[in-house]
Amino acid sequence: MKFTEKMSERLNTLLEKTYDSEKGYLQAMNKVDNTEIKMFFKQTADRRSDFARDLRREILSYGEIPEESGTLKGDTQRFWTNIKTLLSGNKEEAVLKECLKYEKESMEEYDNFLKDQATLPPTTIALLTQHRNAIQKAINRAMVYEESVS
Repeated sequence: MKFTEKMSERLNTLLEKTYDSEKGYLQAMNKVDNTEIKMFFKQTADRRSDFARDLRREILSYGEIPEESGTLKGDTQRFWTNIKTLLSGNKEEAVLKECLKYEKESMEEYDNFLKDQATLPPTTIALLTQHRNAIQKAINRAMVYEESVS
């Protein structure tokens, strides 16, 4: 497999998860009543949309075709989040916990990708580092919100 194909495959995996994350945050936004948390979810969904645009552009720069949608796993996770939210007495806390869990998984994906910096082009490193840092900020904010509603 050529380097560009391998890179694009790995970036497409991140792209699919980014689509899942964006959909998840939009869904989460509709599950909570707290206006501040709603706004956080909306802003985070918008940021994930920006990530998707960035990743598509990076994949195209390798001469490959970006994925167009999320994963079945993402759809399944959103389904279970809906069930958990319905059964929970504290909707905000339940939704924030699920968002935190997913964001931590995303962080691991980015960290694993960035471990191979010796083989990554500088543009890819810069892009993934920027996304990773934004995910860390989202985790930090979600933890503050979770603490405030628990």
